[in-house]
Amino acid sequence: MPPAPAPARFAFVASSSSSAQTARRQLTDRYGNHDPDEADVIIPLGGDGFMLESMHRYMGLGTPMFGMNRGTIGFLMNAYDADSLPERVAQAHLQPLRPLKMTAESEGGARLEAVAFNEVSMLRQERQAAKLRILINGRERMDELICDGIIVATAAGSTAYNLSANGPIIPIGSPMLALTPISPFRPRRWRGALLPAAAHIRVEVIERWKRPVSAVADHNEARNVISVEIAEDPEAEVRMLFDADHNLEERILTEQFSFG
Repeated sequence: MPPAPAPARFAFVASSSSSAQTARRQLTDRYGNHDPDEADVIIPLGGDGFMLESMHRYMGLGTPMFGMNRGTIGFLMNAYDADSLPERVAQAHLQPLRPLKMTAESEGGARLEAVAFNEVSMLRQERQAAKLRILINGRERMDELICDGIIVATAAGSTAYNLSANGPIIPIGSPMLALTPISPFRPRRWRGALLPAAAHIRVEVIERWKRPVSAVADHNEARNVISVEIAEDPEAEVRMLFDADHNLEERILTEQFSFG
């Protein structure tokens, strides 16, 4: 008879909120706690913002992550329950997520490289609308877009800022990206585009001395950008775990029929 498998080693990491810290103490007392680089599963406790921070922080470990909601919305999290955690994790649905890589060039030659699991957004910095030129795979697709900004969203991020800007929801696992304008003024009726995940996107800022623009990859920001290049990062990935009866694919489907 083969030996029983060793119990999973959990690393409980928590946001600074009192509910997350209380949950971390309860779970540690019950299941023990390990350093993230020694754990079999990392358990972030908090909201979606903390989950994104954890994805960035521990991405290089390649360790699966099973988040539990101690925040507000918790779209990227599982429901919090201190009971039967090893069984839930063992039965969880594995969903790999691959981020976007942003390379932003700013005035003075500064460059920022950052990854985004939700979206890369470009936003006007001052009172005047941004004026942008869009190229896809080296070919100009729009010579001038006047707007408050644009968003390039992954499938996982399509229900976040992208949805609030009237962008499309993309089913998880679809090899697509959403390119969505924010308050477009010219062309006024342009609602954006769906692009292959393999697309290389370049956005250039027109009249940048008059209409400054910032670029943000999740939470990393570059100011006064000249141009931004965006493409899926083929070398980066996080492995997310979701309860089998409420996995990320089901959440995205549910979101499309929600009117709240």
